[in-house]
Order: sequence, then C-alpha cells, then structure tokens
Amino acid sequence: MTALFDALQNRRSTRRFLDKPIEKATLERILTSARRAPSGANLQPGFAYLLAGEPLTQLSDRLCEAFEQSDTRPEEYDYFPQPMPAYLKARQREVGYALYNSLGIARRDIPGRLAQHRRNFHFFDAPVGLVITIERAMGKGCYMDLGMFIQSIFLAAKGEGVDSCGIGALASYPHIIREQLSLPDNEVVVCGMALGYGDPSAPENQFETPRAPLDEYTRFLGF
Repeated sequence: MTALFDALQNRRSTRRFLDKPIEKATLERILTSARRAPSGANLQPGFAYLLAGEPLTQLSDRLCEAFEQSDTRPEEYDYFPQPMPAYLKARQREVGYALYNSLGIARRDIPGRLAQHRRNFHFFDAPVGLVITIERAMGKGCYMDLGMFIQSIFLAAKGEGVDSCGIGALASYPHIIREQLSLPDNEVVVCGMALGYGDPSAPENQFETPRAPLDEYTRFLGF
C-alpha cells in the first residue's frame, strides 16, 4: 500500500491539538502540493488564508463572541440539502452522537454540546487556522474543483505529519470573517480548517467515523 493510500485510510478529523507550532516552510509545501489538484480548464479556483498567533486569536475571539450572541448570517452557498433526506440525517446524527459520546457529553446536555460546538470557532486550539474562499462568480463545477483542492490540503498535511479538521461552521459567519480579514466582496467564505499536531491522548481524536459500504454507493457494470 502506497503512502497516499495510507494517508486516505489514516486521516481523521482532529479536534484537539498539541501546543506545537507548524513551520511556515511546512505550510508552504502543503499548500503548494495541494494546488496540484485537478480543476476544469485549469482555473484553480479558491483562496486560502492562513492565520497563526495574534491574527488567529483575534479572529477566533470575534467568532466566539458572534456565536455566543447568535450573530449569524445565511450561508453564502447551500452547504446541506434542504430538506435533509432521512438517510443523510441518520449519518449526521450518528457522527454527532459518536463525537459527544467520546467526550462524555450526554444527549440532553445542551450546555455541553454548545461548549463543544464553540470550539469550532477557536479552530480547536490548533496553531494554524485556514479560511477557504472562492470567487462569487464561479459556477457549481468550480466548487467541485475547490473540494479537490481542500481534500489535497488534508492529504498533503497528512504527508507532512500534520493533522487537520475541516470547519464548515465558519460559513455562517461571513460578515465577521470578511471584516476581520478585509476580504473583497467578490469572495465567498466556504469553510475553515484547523492544522496542527493532534493530541493522541484526547478522546475526541480516538473515534473513527463510519463510511458507507461499497455496494451502497457503487455500481460495477461490465465486470
């Protein structure tokens, strides 16, 4: 099995990190490698804003304040289907229960769940936070290309021994992020990402999310 397959099999959403910085040269290799992701007509859509130190703290603090005040905005693109089909809702609930169970947070422990959700906006205390954007005029196909870029960041990070977690929750706070990062109006906030070195002792880093079996999403014809 190649290193790429190892990375695909072993990558996890890491939600607690060690207090250990990432060298800028490592981040440059990760982002440069990820840009090799395929894209239609080689448009290479999407931008990545990397934050560490005080800029990351300032953005995190503002996001947490907005979360506590329920100061959200409609997402600038449709992340989830509306309404959510029952089979997808079941997957969403399954992974949510697994995360909270790993932390000992009971199903009816609303304050505990809110406190855990708030950690999204502190990038799970990772040393590096990313904000991913795309130009507003891009078509739906470019979002597919952007997804391949994001996945390539995950895999390139894993190849460098760096752990990661996507943070879709940031899409509900485009007004905060746009102001804090001085983003141009023509860029849509797509998601965030946490990068760092995972804490191997953290229970939320131990559980593995299930994946659908092959025969549920694949059809082989002519084999």
